[in-house]
Amino acid sequence: MKTYHADENGYYGEFGGAYVPEILHKCVDDLQKTYLKVMESDSFKQEFNQLLRDYVGRPSPLYHAKRLSERYGCKIYLKREDLNHTGAHKINNTIGQILIAKRMGKTRIIAETGAGQHGVATATVCALMDMECVVYMGKTDVERQYPNVQRMKMLGATVRPVTSGNMTLKDATNDAIRDWCCHPADTFYILGTAAGPHPYPDMVSRLQSVISEEIKKQLLEQEGRENPDYLIACLGGGSNAAGTIYHYLHDEQVKIVLAEAGGKGIDTGMSAATIQLGKTGIIHGSKTLVMQTEDGQIEEPYSISAGLDYPGIGPMYAHLNKEKRARVLAINDDEALAAAFELTRIEGIIPALESSHALAALKKVEFKPTDVVVLTVSGRGDKDIQTYIQAMNEKENN
Repeated sequence: MKTYHADENGYYGEFGGAYVPEILHKCVDDLQKTYLKVMESDSFKQEFNQLLRDYVGRPSPLYHAKRLSERYGCKIYLKREDLNHTGAHKINNTIGQILIAKRMGKTRIIAETGAGQHGVATATVCALMDMECVVYMGKTDVERQYPNVQRMKMLGATVRPVTSGNMTLKDATNDAIRDWCCHPADTFYILGTAAGPHPYPDMVSRLQSVISEEIKKQLLEQEGRENPDYLIACLGGGSNAAGTIYHYLHDEQVKIVLAEAGGKGIDTGMSAATIQLGKTGIIHGSKTLVMQTEDGQIEEPYSISAGLDYPGIGPMYAHLNKEKRARVLAINDDEALAAAFELTRIEGIIPALESSHALAALKKVEFKPTDVVVLTVSGRGDKDIQTYIQAMNEKENN
C-alpha cells in the first residue's frame, strides 16, 4: 500500500532524512529516539490536549461561508485557525514542542520566524513555561512585520535580526541552526514548519494533525460525513497544510489543492514557487525540492507574504507532488491580495497574507454545486495590515 507518511528514517519516498552537521548529530538523534515515546505518553497527551482546549481555545470553528460559497458555486467551510490564541495555527506546534523540550531536560529555546507568527507562538509558550527564548528573524521581515516583533519582545523573547542573504526566512533558519550548533547541550530548536531534518517534518505534522482531526468531527456534525471533496491550504514549509490533510492523505477521493507563493510570477525570478521551480537538493537538513541555480546555489525566494518566502518545501510535499496526490498552484501577489479583500468584504474576515494564497486558489478550481470544500484560514490579517493599507492606497491612486 502507498504511504504518504514518513518511514522510521524520516523519508517520504525519496525525500526527507536528516542531513545535519556532526555537532548536531546527538541533538537530532536524541530527538528522533524520544519524540514518539513522549507524544504517545499519557502525561503528554493530557497536558497537550488540556492546553489546546483551555489556552489555545480549540477546537477552532469550522465555519460555513455562505456568501463565499455562492460566489464559487459549491459549499465552502473555513477552518478558522486565525481564531486560535496568538492568531494562527503555529501555537498548536509550539505547545507540543515545548512540552517535548521540557521532558528532554532542555532549558533554552531557539526558533526562526518569517511572518513572525511562529516567533510569537514560540515566545508565548516560553513565557508560559518560564524558559529563555531567542528568535531569529530576517531584517527584511523585522521591518515588514513590526507589530509581531514588538509582541515577541513584550513576551520576553530576544529577537535577533539577521542581515545575511535577502534577510528573510531562509537566512533566519540558517542562523538558528548556527546557534543550535554552538549550544547543543541545553538548547531545543522549536522549528516552525514541516521541513528540516527528521524528525521535524513528522513531529510538526503530528502536532498540527489536530486540525484534520477536528475537521472530521465537525464535518460529520454539519454535513453528516467526515470527508470533504476538497481540502485547500497555503504552502510555505507546510505546517498548516500538513495539519489540514494529515488524516485524509490515504483517502484518494479527497482532493488536495495547495497554494504556494508565485510572487511576481514564476517566470520573473521573483517567486517562492518551489514545487514549480525547484530541483532535488538538500536544504536545512532535509532532501527535498529546492530553488537553486545550475551549480546548486540556493536562489533567493520572493513573496509578498513573509511566511511563504522560502526556497524549499517540506519533504512530504515533494513526495505528494511526485505521486500526484496533491495539486499545487502558484498564486501571485496580486491574486493573493485580491482574495484577501474579497474575503474581508463578503465574510467580514481579514485573513493573513499566507491564507490569502489559499483563498486565491478557489478561482483556479472548477467545483460542482454538490462539492464540499474545506479551506484552512491559517492566520489572521492583523500582522499584514500595513501591506493591505498600501495596496488600498495604490488602488485609490491609480
